[in-house]
Amino acid sequence: MANPHPLQALLAALRDTPAMGAKQAIQHPARALPKHAASRDELYALPGDDTAAIRCGDQYQLLAIEGMLPAFVEQAPWFAGWSAVMANVSDITAMGGRATAVVNAYWHHDHQAADSVLTGIRDACQAYGLIMAGGHTSQAAGNPAALAVAITGWARSLLSTLHVAPGQIIAMAVDLDGQWHGNAPYWKAFENVPAARLRDKLEVIPRLAEAGLLLAAKDISNAGILGTLLMLLEPTLCGARIDLEALPRPAGAPLKRWLQAFPSYGFLLTLAREDLPTVEAAFAFEGLHCACIGEVDDSARLHVSRGHERIEFWNLADHPFTGFRYPECPPSTAAKEH
Repeated sequence: MANPHPLQALLAALRDTPAMGAKQAIQHPARALPKHAASRDELYALPGDDTAAIRCGDQYQLLAIEGMLPAFVEQAPWFAGWSAVMANVSDITAMGGRATAVVNAYWHHDHQAADSVLTGIRDACQAYGLIMAGGHTSQAAGNPAALAVAITGWARSLLSTLHVAPGQIIAMAVDLDGQWHGNAPYWKAFENVPAARLRDKLEVIPRLAEAGLLLAAKDISNAGILGTLLMLLEPTLCGARIDLEALPRPAGAPLKRWLQAFPSYGFLLTLAREDLPTVEAAFAFEGLHCACIGEVDDSARLHVSRGHERIEFWNLADHPFTGFRYPECPPSTAAKEH
């Protein structure tokens, strides 16, 4: 017999994925962080966004770091090196910024594999136009396979989660011209793409930010679309209603797998409804797909619908996700300050 509540079953499965659990584990270190700041600029430098943002004159310096899972570094050293840079670049882009340079730290017990990690980092830096500024390495028998890459960049107009406010619409922008990485959740849309095209696609978001057409953004991470959406909403304790049937999705991609996808180019954005046609056109010009998938509200709950079904996926007021929340930051004011 067919399941009479397919959406309920789907969402129940997504709540219990290892990636969702890993994000909730962030609550432990989050407890040690300050919850109040004297100014908006101090809040921008605290965790909750994809990067820290430090005011420097009339712009912001952006700083972020990515650590790769040891099993990933062991099994796919080149791809791990590339991915560490690519994920960092996406974080800078999600802030409305442009990446400039990276440093790395890696440990390995196999010199050939370590060389492959470094080659992946170098290849990604060349593709994205970054300075590879060095770092730290340790290669010796008995070492684990471990990698972390840090990045810096800059932004004129921040797309901070502190700008999320009720009444804004939520859009998803993604490059659907790609393929799955084996059975992994990675959707790769960078292979065989000229470096200039990769950079042009990234440039869309900071240009839209500087034109005042975007308010907040989040890079779609390994927590998938719903987990990333929770991280977008949590700092200002907003809620949202989204429609799964509105998601841009590759032809033939199963919905459950797509909801858990970690795309090489994928972002959730908030903006004013009247700006959607202009924003959609800007992404379409670069061969990217952008569509409205829902709207922000003041409920602190994420409601998900598909067809005639509508279910509460998460209540942020009762169940923190990462624990990064700054409710004393008035969303309506934050949206104007970006």
